[in-house]
Amino acid sequence: MELYSLLLIPLFLALAALLIGRSRSFGAINALGYLAELSCGLFFSAAFLERPEPFTRGLFFVDSLTIFFVLVITIVAFAAALYSIGFLERERRQMKVTDKKSGYYYFLFNLFILAMLLATMVNNLGLLWVAIELTTLISAFLVGFYNTKFSVEAAWKYLIICSVGIILALLGTILFAYVFSLTGGISLNWSDLSAAAGQFDPDLVKFAFIFIIVGYGTKAGLAPMHTWLPDAHSQAISPASALLSGLLLKTALYAIIRYGLIVVKCVGFGFFSHLMLLFGLFSLLIAAGFVLAQKDLKRLLAYSSIEHIGIIAVGIGLGGPLALYGAFLHLLGHAAAKSLMFFGAGNIIQAYDRHNMNSIRGVIRVLPFTGLFFLAGLFALAGFPPFSLFRSEVMILMSAFGRGSYLIAGSLLLFMTVIFGALVFHAGKMIFGPRPPEVPPAKEDLAGKLAFIFLLLIIVVLGVWVPGPLDRLLILVVDTTRGI
Repeated sequence: MELYSLLLIPLFLALAALLIGRSRSFGAINALGYLAELSCGLFFSAAFLERPEPFTRGLFFVDSLTIFFVLVITIVAFAAALYSIGFLERERRQMKVTDKKSGYYYFLFNLFILAMLLATMVNNLGLLWVAIELTTLISAFLVGFYNTKFSVEAAWKYLIICSVGIILALLGTILFAYVFSLTGGISLNWSDLSAAAGQFDPDLVKFAFIFIIVGYGTKAGLAPMHTWLPDAHSQAISPASALLSGLLLKTALYAIIRYGLIVVKCVGFGFFSHLMLLFGLFSLLIAAGFVLAQKDLKRLLAYSSIEHIGIIAVGIGLGGPLALYGAFLHLLGHAAAKSLMFFGAGNIIQAYDRHNMNSIRGVIRVLPFTGLFFLAGLFALAGFPPFSLFRSEVMILMSAFGRGSYLIAGSLLLFMTVIFGALVFHAGKMIFGPRPPEVPPAKEDLAGKLAFIFLLLIIVVLGVWVPGPLDRLLILVVDTTRGI
């Protein structure tokens, strides 16, 4: 029942947004809906852990990897729904959003969540492609939501670059179907391809996977296919920026992992590993360079997302239980921490009416609650203890040193150190210092505060203790992906 409820709740809320979305009370209704969605996700996870066997149901395939990504999506979606209540109300007061446009936002918000959930739950790789293409089309409207010159330009850039990527992913999907057909198979179901992977032509599989990793890697924000990401994240409405960074990048990474499992069964781990390590380390290199030179607050966070996708890719590319556990723990921790940071950035930009970090000072005096949590989120992103990203990064580094990959470990340490210094430098100037006289102290709403507390609790708790059910789920995910 929870399986279908997970899809029906955002679908119902999207339809409701068309009918009553103009009402200022709809934000609360939407948040309650996502509280129910999170509850369904938790019940779904608990039911799976009682009998952790993969199963198919109609068009859907469910295993530990599916459960984990569903859980990440429902956690961040609930926080974003909470934060949206006060954020949109302030946008209305500042005459940036009308009641009609508020309903339009909630309609897109719910369709976006629905498409990402669908992508992680379908068995058919063709439907997976359709769902990820839907995320592009829906989120493009959230990027261009304000209809300014820069936001429209960013939306078009996002559409064009990601459409090229998704076309390459389609070619890869067609090639995988062709490879399967050579063995007598006529299905595009992942479960069928995975079972027959040992019979595939290795050279054709390698060729097909290059299209997949470049195509879906474009959506995942892996460098050098990342160029849409800084513009889109900086121009999107702030709750949508959190969804783009916290969820969309991971959904595309999910697709790469699914195909990676087939590739490894066919050609071995080395080919997949080398590609993931290459793109992961290059993403870290690009992020380190651009974070240093950033002036725009949301672009800074966008390049930080490229860094963390790179870290996750490196963890998956290293393989082995410790690296994989660290990579998936990092994925969850980053989804929570980056969402918190984009919420904080949204509050700061609303209060100061500017993006340029050089002209933002005294945040802790203008927005005391936001400033404190933004600072905590900053240290979490930088991999500082006791936050979960420190723990997951240490796991990945330990795995790299343990297998003798000293160059990879050294590169990780170098890039993370550079980015840590840049983040502290930029954020320190914004948070502290005198309050500009033209910027009065701003009011912070209760729902937004609850979203901050909810996300910070996750990254703090996971930094010192992984609850038993989540630990079991992560171990199951590692077992599922150990072929990688």
